[in-house]
Amino acid sequence: MGIEEKLPSGFLLTTVEGLAGWMRKSSLWPATFGLACCAIEMMATGAGRYDLARFGMEAFRASPRQADLMIVAGRVSQKMAPVLRQVYDQMANPKWVLAMGVCASSGGMFNNYAIVQGVDHVVPVDIYLPGCPPRPEMLLDAILKLHAEIQRMPLGVDREKAAREAEEAARKAVPTIEMKGLLR
Repeated sequence: MGIEEKLPSGFLLTTVEGLAGWMRKSSLWPATFGLACCAIEMMATGAGRYDLARFGMEAFRASPRQADLMIVAGRVSQKMAPVLRQVYDQMANPKWVLAMGVCASSGGMFNNYAIVQGVDHVVPVDIYLPGCPPRPEMLLDAILKLHAEIQRMPLGVDREKAAREAEEAARKAVPTIEMKGLLR
C-alpha cells in the first residue's frame, strides 16, 4: 500500500525536472540546415509517410530564433562553417545539434581542405547519425534517442555547466585532418 492508493484518481506524481524534460522533448522545433543529399532524406522524414508531426516537429523553422534543434544534414564547407556557427549562436537555449550523415559527422569521403572534417569542430554535437545518406527511419530513431537524452537532462546550474564543458570540448578538438591514424 503506497501513496498512489491514498490519492484520489486523476492525480499524477512526478518531479519538476521530469515534467520539464517531458515538455522540452515534446516541443522540439528543428532549424533547416540542409547542405547536401542528406537534406533530401531529412525532407522525406517530414513528409506524410514518416510524419515528424507526431513528435511535434512538423514545422522546420527558417529562423534560428524559433528553433532549438539544428539538424546538420550533409557536408559543411570551410566557407559555410562560420554561417553554421552564427545560426547556432542565434538559437535559443537550450539547444541541440544532430549531425546527419557521415559527411556531417566526420567529413565522409571528402578528405580535403574545403570540407570541415566533422561538424563537431564548429558546434557541439549531441547525436551523430551515420549513413550516406541515412534513411528517414534512421533519422526518426536518432530523434527518439535525442528525446530520451533531453528527458534525462538536468535543470539549472548542472545543465549550464554541462553545456559549457561540451562547448569547450568542441573548441579544443583536434581537426580530423591533423589526426594520425591507420591510413595516414
